[in-house]
Amino acid sequence: MSLKSLDLNEITYFKLNNELNRPVDGQIPLGKDQAALQAFLTENVAPNTRKFATINEKIQWLLAHDFLEPEFIARYSPAFIDQLAAYLADQHFTFKSFMAAYKFYNQYALKTDDGNFYLENFEDRVLFNALYFADGDEALAQQLADEMIHQRYQPATPSFLNAGRQRRGEFVSCFLIQITDDMNSIGRGVNSALQLSRIGGGVGITLSNLREAGAPIKGIQGASSGVLPVMKLLEDSFSYSNQLGQRQGAGAVYLNVFHPDIIAFLSAKKENADEKVRVKTLSLGVIVPDKYYELVRADAKMALFSPYDVERVYGQPFSYVDISSEYERMVANPEIRKYYLQARELENEISKLQQESGYPYILNIDTANRSNPIPGRIVMSNLCSEILQVQTPAQLNDAQDFVKMGTDVSCNLGSTNILNLMASPDFGRSVNAMVRALTFVSDTSNITAVPTIAYGNQRSHAIGLGAMGLHTFLAKNHIEYGSPEALEFTSTYFMLLNYWTLVASNDLARERQETFADFADSAYADGSYFDQYRQQDWGPQTAKVQDLFKHIFIPGPADWAELQAKVQQDGLYNQNRLAVAPTGSISYINDTSASLHPITRLIEERTEKKNGKLYFPAPLLDNQTLPYYKSAYDTDMRKVIDTYAAAQVHVDQGMSLTLFLRATIPAGLYEWKNEPEQTTRDLSILRNYAFYRGIKSLYYVRTFTDNAQEVGSNDCESCII
Repeated sequence: MSLKSLDLNEITYFKLNNELNRPVDGQIPLGKDQAALQAFLTENVAPNTRKFATINEKIQWLLAHDFLEPEFIARYSPAFIDQLAAYLADQHFTFKSFMAAYKFYNQYALKTDDGNFYLENFEDRVLFNALYFADGDEALAQQLADEMIHQRYQPATPSFLNAGRQRRGEFVSCFLIQITDDMNSIGRGVNSALQLSRIGGGVGITLSNLREAGAPIKGIQGASSGVLPVMKLLEDSFSYSNQLGQRQGAGAVYLNVFHPDIIAFLSAKKENADEKVRVKTLSLGVIVPDKYYELVRADAKMALFSPYDVERVYGQPFSYVDISSEYERMVANPEIRKYYLQARELENEISKLQQESGYPYILNIDTANRSNPIPGRIVMSNLCSEILQVQTPAQLNDAQDFVKMGTDVSCNLGSTNILNLMASPDFGRSVNAMVRALTFVSDTSNITAVPTIAYGNQRSHAIGLGAMGLHTFLAKNHIEYGSPEALEFTSTYFMLLNYWTLVASNDLARERQETFADFADSAYADGSYFDQYRQQDWGPQTAKVQDLFKHIFIPGPADWAELQAKVQQDGLYNQNRLAVAPTGSISYINDTSASLHPITRLIEERTEKKNGKLYFPAPLLDNQTLPYYKSAYDTDMRKVIDTYAAAQVHVDQGMSLTLFLRATIPAGLYEWKNEPEQTTRDLSILRNYAFYRGIKSLYYVRTFTDNAQEVGSNDCESCII
């Protein structure tokens, strides 16, 4: 038998999984999912996995057939590899749901070139990840294997998928590049989009520096076409460069709300937009300075400024000008062309588009820069809105060579599994291993096709460790999502991540006698970053949350002061350390809820291209956890915003915060609602609430429409195992 010869009429696991969504006597038949899991392993995995007598025999075969890189294997003795593989086998890892096993074997497991047989199981993938990212350090390899097999740490998809493979893409999750206001930079930007999409990973691009439509172009008769044609060029580039059709090229473009093309920019995503300007697959994000919220609140007119004039007056690209502080001077300056509209008109346009498409993302740029401990300016974000790092603009000549090298961003991501990390025998040691694995990705990444990416990474050594499974942890411990106890737990957990990633980065700087490039001018070096931790005890105050952390060291003000002294003396190796991504398939493999937001349904439905609908029960769902598993669509989004705000205090970058709303909002959920239908006002209130709570960025807005309702297990009032 082979994978391609499987007869859908003979296999039972899809049918069993679908029966999970059919209530039996008013109860959820969770046993069907376990039956589907066992059937999948028996009918699909076992007969279609190539067998080897020993791990070293397997490795030699994989090397001989060009499946593994020989260099990382050669850094270890066969005896150590055998010992580590035996350790992993002794942990008796098992998937806990059908979806977890299905996702791993379909998306991550190495297969023969013809796709007929699996060449590795979960333990093998963990083994190769641990060996690869430890770079010959046996103790670190042992620790990483322990973290991954117990699912305390999960590398991001590109890293977990590609580690050790001879024929692979990059380990980097995404990229950020900027375009300045000249044709050479636009040409470079399009080429960079092609190259980065070919390598893999989403690409974020800011267009805020480009002059507006109708602006004059020096030296020629005519006017600029603005940002829309560049958006079309980029969308076509992503569509073309899609890894031979294996993935959809993914890109996001950002524009400042004070750019004159902002209305046209938003309109390009509307379903009724003219085909010449409509962008179908490109994601949109808007960069929002504080001044915008002030003008909206005052129901005032807002001035939109010509980027060409602003750059000419200020001597730097539009993105690098602090519009909130310079707004009045820019309005008064006759050398800067201005266009006016009502701020609330733009606010309404943003809400209407979010209702229709889920876009644009919102980047509160001044909030991001106020808490940025690194010298320089954050000017944009990435495809998922969680990466916030300083950049510098490049200068190009007519040969498109760099006169001055700028810095752009590559993102090296991984996630902690909150439920499992809370059970770690040594929280700090676990985080230390994760930081070292992520740093290896940064150290070995060299995207030569886009020099600004390579240069930025070389200077920053930046990483992004995040978290998933918050709702699962809270449900298991019978804590309501968004409650005071939940917020206190979230704050404490991320304070710990912040503390231990700082310790690890400081250790690396001391060991290597090297810091990130601009450490000396950072808030870490002058000590001011640590003020909030030295002046306040961030440990849990309630008995319930204190009990959750009873076996975990909680640093107090004295511990933070000691860490401050070490950082000021020896520095930090990593410019950035924390970011919370919107975990997708990796949360299924970990059998936990995604990221920090609530589950969407008790029995989540996913549509697979080839196999129709598949169902994933909320992790650890039973009669005890059921009351604590309220759907995100039935949750007051202010509780989600409060949750992310509790974490954001400790996270140096951003978080992918998704808003979930129903087209018909349940009665009583929001006190301002007099009618059930979702309105643009609802979205505006929530966006402004997020701003005032210190949220740096908002990701998608997902709307559950009434006609998408499916009768099934989600309507059950009780469940059994």
